[in-house]
Amino acid sequence: MINERYKLFHQSSLPVTAMAMDYPHGYMTHRHHHPHAQLIHAVRGVMLIGTDQGQWIVPPTRGVWMPPHVEHWVRMIGEVQMRTAYIRPDAAPDLFGACKVVGISPLLRELLLSAIEVSLPYEPDSRAGHLMQLLLDEIKDVQSLTLQLPNPHDTRLKVITTALTLNPDDATTVEIWAERLHITPKTIHRLFSKETGMTFGQWRQQIRLLAALERLAQGEKVLTVALGLGYSSQSAFAAMFKRQFGMPPSQFFD
Repeated sequence: MINERYKLFHQSSLPVTAMAMDYPHGYMTHRHHHPHAQLIHAVRGVMLIGTDQGQWIVPPTRGVWMPPHVEHWVRMIGEVQMRTAYIRPDAAPDLFGACKVVGISPLLRELLLSAIEVSLPYEPDSRAGHLMQLLLDEIKDVQSLTLQLPNPHDTRLKVITTALTLNPDDATTVEIWAERLHITPKTIHRLFSKETGMTFGQWRQQIRLLAALERLAQGEKVLTVALGLGYSSQSAFAAMFKRQFGMPPSQFFD
């Protein structure tokens, strides 16, 4: 049952509120939703945020925009320091109507850190009110990014994605999957593009990236993670990781 303090944030009559929550590695929330939109960000740790439509990998440089009334859950990878803002729907009606990974600029990060210190309620024309308005203005300017694992609906694709989720190092080729499913490789490529907006290779890379984050968060060595996920070398894995996160895996959880 939602406590009264929590309702002050996610059911507030104010245009925007912000709160802080810290979680241990492996913690997972129950499925839930909010009447307000939510910007979910962690200043430390990685979050895996899921809905019926897919999953989103969220490192500290990024956040997730969660529209109102969308059921979701959050799993923590590493110790997570979550800093989140709740936005009344009419305060930002033109923002994304679907879940999106978004960039968190240095200014937006600092505004979030300041906003969690604001006592509720606040007056619109006060310093706190101006701070919250600036936070809202910055949220309206966020840019959508790609770190999603969309869930396909086609039962044939689900066979593939379920297998890769259970064994991210699975190197089975599209041609072999096609033989097993009694369809053509071209059909697999077409279905992946249609249902996930990604190629087979991109989807597999994303699930491997998620597995890598979990293993790194638990203290595994980069080389062990790289080879365990099917990469030919530590450098090949590190190059892919840096393209996604802007830093090598050895520095990510420092």
